[in-house]
Amino acid sequence: MADSILDAYKVSHSQDDAVKADRKIKVGIIGTGWIADAHADSYKKCDDVEIVALADLVPGKAEAFAKKNGLENVRFYPSDKALIDAEKDIDAVSVCTYNRQHAPCTIYALEHGVNVLLEKPMCVTLDEAVEICRAEKKSGKILSIGFQPRFDENMKLVKKVVDSGVLGKVYYIQTGGGRRHGIPTPFGTSFIRDDTAGIGALADIGCYSIDMVMNAIGYPKPLTVTGYTSGYFGKKPDYLEKPEYVNEFSVDDFGAGFIRLEGDVILDFRISWAMHMDSPGDTILLGTEGGLRIPATDCWNGSIGGPLVVYHNVAGIPVETVIPEVDYHGNNFDRKIRSFIDAVITGGKAPIPSSQIIYNQAIIDGIVRSNKLGEEVKIEIPEI
Repeated sequence: MADSILDAYKVSHSQDDAVKADRKIKVGIIGTGWIADAHADSYKKCDDVEIVALADLVPGKAEAFAKKNGLENVRFYPSDKALIDAEKDIDAVSVCTYNRQHAPCTIYALEHGVNVLLEKPMCVTLDEAVEICRAEKKSGKILSIGFQPRFDENMKLVKKVVDSGVLGKVYYIQTGGGRRHGIPTPFGTSFIRDDTAGIGALADIGCYSIDMVMNAIGYPKPLTVTGYTSGYFGKKPDYLEKPEYVNEFSVDDFGAGFIRLEGDVILDFRISWAMHMDSPGDTILLGTEGGLRIPATDCWNGSIGGPLVVYHNVAGIPVETVIPEVDYHGNNFDRKIRSFIDAVITGGKAPIPSSQIIYNQAIIDGIVRSNKLGEEVKIEIPEI
């Protein structure tokens, strides 16, 4: 019996061959901070892609980025608008700016007929997410959001378990994650300042944790949120790369929310950049026919911390079925980039669609609003 259950979750490691363009797909990168290095590295692995332009607000930064990444014959611009206006035949851009520039850069590109791969988080507020989605709809172009954990074979396994029906109706989810000591200041202050990041741990790693479970259950619409955020550890010099950063810290380093989802589902969520705990707990999904435990990782990294365990009854006897981790060593970032390029070539659907991630953003926005008001808030998403 156990063998037959496990057989249902076996994973094929075969991948579809990437679509090949009949010409070089011309790509630009907007924002040349550290995450842009990963974009450049993955684009360079695509023999049908050419990085033709870079934009950054900081003088000389794009030029230094090109030199570091071995990019030749690229053009440099002082802003996203300058790049888009000048590069009339560009096919796509990666938006790798800090959070508060995600919306304006993405909207401008879409309005000018350019496909966009937008790094996570989608943006800062729900209102911004709505405007991004409206620009996408009007443009008819592809907008994919940068959630590379979706391409991890073990993340796919989580969804496969839920889709199999072994849990029955999922009615409660506990999820989250975090770091004991991991405020991301080695990359400067853009992650920790309100005027650049807007939101902290909620946006940086919280969006991944929310996506893992929301994707698994089909992304139901969020209805209400009771949320809490704090930033105690960001004000402690020994938790930052440089002691003087305490004067810059103005976002959350911890967030939690109790979210009611459409379909009578409860999402109990918490996330942290720093805490006096190794983990806020495993992810669990409770269903009417079974439960699923997803072991936490020591430091949230977009995957799972060990074998999945399904708790259910067989012949009236409570049993646990252990589903081994997939022995997977693929590069999820490469998959993210390649899937986007394939969609650009074929005019297909966005790999990580905004129609899902707007709900992710709505939850984060609801947590922030609820914390400010000190009460439960309704989530209202206008017509796109």
